[in-house]
Formats: sequence, structure tokens, C-alpha cells
Amino acid sequence: MIKAALFDLDGVVFNTEPQYTVFWGSQCREFHPELPGLEHEIKGQTLTQILDKLFSGELEDMRELVVARLDEFEKNMDLEYIPGFETFVKDLKSNGIKTAVVTSSNMKKMEVVLEKHPEMNDYFDRILTSEDFKESKPHPDCYLKGAQVFGCQPAECVGFEDSFNGLRAVRAANEFVVGLATTNSREAINEYSDYVTDDYNGMDFSKLNKIVATSR
Repeated sequence: MIKAALFDLDGVVFNTEPQYTVFWGSQCREFHPELPGLEHEIKGQTLTQILDKLFSGELEDMRELVVARLDEFEKNMDLEYIPGFETFVKDLKSNGIKTAVVTSSNMKKMEVVLEKHPEMNDYFDRILTSEDFKESKPHPDCYLKGAQVFGCQPAECVGFEDSFNGLRAVRAANEFVVGLATTNSREAINEYSDYVTDDYNGMDFSKLNKIVATSR
């Protein structure tokens, strides 16, 4: 029986990944012109992971500048829900399912998100950010914490993810993995997912429950 639904944020609740690709593309072209297309390789990585990978050594002094640029960029992002998400999450809650955001983003970003979308406080029982976790995805810490805050066993939780690191994190937590093909293709994420979907259209609690039950 499903008791909790745990959602990543970017590419899962909001269709923001294409915008991040634009941002990181501009930074990669400026600081790593020798590596064209690098922005596609870092999709789904946390800010700390990106900074460690791209802005170390001689470029370490550029971290503060890049973070400031990112903060400004995020303030002006278009936060459009993934199709069908609002209807789906409302149906989950009406059926007594606990819901949480489980994101590698920090609280500073979440404050911007909540200012633009205060209704998220009604959609989610808990919002967990990078400050709540000791380890970053693909480590399962964040999804185990999501289960813990609701007093659930991992087997009673469903994790919704789009990135490879996120999908690996849900699987490592031994939770049911729903992969969103918003950032990567269905074919690419299939092996990391128990179920793959393009969006939430047509999805409700009853359908999700049947998907989980027939997959186990």
C-alpha cells in the first residue's frame, strides 16, 4: 500500500530543466569552451557537484560569480508545472497520501519558488532541501529521509525523478521509481525506473496504486 509520494523538484514538479541547460550552457561556453556540450553532461547534478567538477583549481575563484549569476537567473525563471501535476497531487492528498518535495536545491531557491507558487504549501506536507541531507544524490539519504519524516517504510513510498542521479537515489532507497522523461529520453531512463511516463496527464492515485501493485 502506498503511503507517501516523494517528488524531486526540477523536471518533476516544474518544467525547468531546459532553462537550466540554457544557463549552464552559457557558463560552460565562457569557462570551458574546450568542452562543447558540457551542459548536457552535468544534468541532474547538484550545484556542489557542478562547482567541484567545473570550477576547481584555477577556476575556483569564479565560484562566487557563478553562484551569484545562478541566484539571479533562478529569480526570473519560468516555473511552469509539468502537465497534469496539480490534478495528480491533489488526488493523492484526497486519498490520504503524504507528499513531499525531495530536492537537492537549497532553501534560498525554495523561498523564491514558494513566493511564486504559495499553493505548494497545500500540495506538499513537507519540503526537504539540500540543508536536510548529509549526502547528495545518487546517495539514497534524501529519499530515506523522505520516508522517515512520514514514519513510512521505503517499500511504502514512491519516488518521482527525472535525472540519472535522482533515479539511482530512489532505487538505492528501495522505493518504487517513477521516471519522468522530461530531461532525458524514455529509453535512457528506462533501466533506472520501475515505470516511465512523459508527464502526469491521466495519472491518479488509483492508477498509480495499480502500477505499483502489478510491478511487485
